[in-house]
Amino acid sequence: MKKVFLNGENLTIDDVVLVAKGQAEVAINEKTRAKMAKCRKFVDSILKNDKAVYGINTGFGILSDVKVEHKDLETLQINLIRSHAIGVGAPFNKETVRAIMLLRANVLAKGFSGISLETFDKLLELLNKDIIPFIPSQGSVGASGDLAPLAHLAIVLCGEGFVMTDDGKMVETAQVFKAKKIKPITLKAKEGLALINGTQVMTALGALAVHRVHNLLKLADIALTSTIEGIMGTDRAFDQKVNIVRAHPGQAEVSENVLKLIAKSEIRESHRNCPKVQDAYSLRCAPQVHGAVRDALRHVEKVITTELNSSTDNPLIFPDEKETISAGNFHGEPIGLVMDYLTAAVSELGSISERRIEQLINPVFNQAPAFLVKNKGLNSGFMIAHVAAASLASENKTQSFPATVDSIPTSAGKEDHVSMGTTAARKCTAVVENTVKIICIELLTAMQAIDFRKPMKAGAGIEPVYKLIRKDVPFMENDAFLHPMFMNVLKKEYEIVKAAEKAVGALK
Repeated sequence: MKKVFLNGENLTIDDVVLVAKGQAEVAINEKTRAKMAKCRKFVDSILKNDKAVYGINTGFGILSDVKVEHKDLETLQINLIRSHAIGVGAPFNKETVRAIMLLRANVLAKGFSGISLETFDKLLELLNKDIIPFIPSQGSVGASGDLAPLAHLAIVLCGEGFVMTDDGKMVETAQVFKAKKIKPITLKAKEGLALINGTQVMTALGALAVHRVHNLLKLADIALTSTIEGIMGTDRAFDQKVNIVRAHPGQAEVSENVLKLIAKSEIRESHRNCPKVQDAYSLRCAPQVHGAVRDALRHVEKVITTELNSSTDNPLIFPDEKETISAGNFHGEPIGLVMDYLTAAVSELGSISERRIEQLINPVFNQAPAFLVKNKGLNSGFMIAHVAAASLASENKTQSFPATVDSIPTSAGKEDHVSMGTTAARKCTAVVENTVKIICIELLTAMQAIDFRKPMKAGAGIEPVYKLIRKDVPFMENDAFLHPMFMNVLKKEYEIVKAAEKAVGALK
């Protein structure tokens, strides 16, 4: 199995996905161990004098002025974790939790947190043994970090709380540790705070969303081209001369993809000299819309990648300078803003897809039977497939109001501006999921429309997609149970892209 080595400097989104899916183990080298040990040694040296240092021998938040006796420092840390582990709502899925664990480990490996090697090793042990904390998804305001959800991670290291079974149920950590002969840790000074002060929940969600949207963008271009074929639209709007005079890179990429996918299309050739002048905006302006989403993703990916390798603790420990600094690297605003941005962008991808589905089923726009089925009236065809897409597109709009414009002061006013970044990331995840479904409904509908163009074949990149989908989804001669047909397209989310790329080469 592949290994991902952590040092806090060069973790990538692809690494996150590999570990999240259980396709890589996690390790560190001796140089990284030495860096963490040096930081921990400085924390221990602070304990030898009587100076109050936040997070090491004081209370937290508004209680930071309360000095804690040396004999109570271990109790202080476990109290912190127990009191902060009050997440609510449905749990994060296993892939998300594995990503969260990886990101927290990478922050610790950067060497400014003051964690002990024993605690760090326990985190890696659980991750590599696939012992996954049960982490409720709600309860973070995204400043002072993702305190509540990360506390649910930390409490498992201490042998308390719950872990997740493969089917998503809760099991007591103590029971699992006993069965697997795993010893819990005892948190030392600063360690509880080092485990929970950070943006790793929102950043994990962001990294996984970015990875999925990369595939979604290609899937959307395939669906767009399929609709052009099904509706007998034109490819003139995708001419690269159009993109040269408005030089946004995403726009050019979409046009290049469509022209590659539609190449050698018998359907396109059959109506090259037809009297229709131009298509509706949802087809003609797709490079501008899909392209803008691509350009947005580039910015989001840059921010997420930076955050993957950033220290987000408070206080930060600088052993070389013999200094601790209480600051605000835990504030989730950078992630929250780009998650809101990506949410709006992906919502637009679903919105324009829903409009293309309308084009496909409406005989005013498409030279095919209403709702793409024979014997209309007796049959409803794809009428409610479009309604389902409209429902999802509308739901996306309700999720697209930015979370980061809200702030509720917490901790008796000490933490008076928070990011709501984790809410933004959770909303983004939901909108991405909805939009994948809308695009798959468009593909399902477009395949039916392409059948009305037989015996002409679709383009070089669409014909293999048509054949792949038709393996499990037959042409609907009369009304049939549509849900299984949709699910058979949805489960091919990645396979569809691979089929197209195998035929025409890599898509942008």
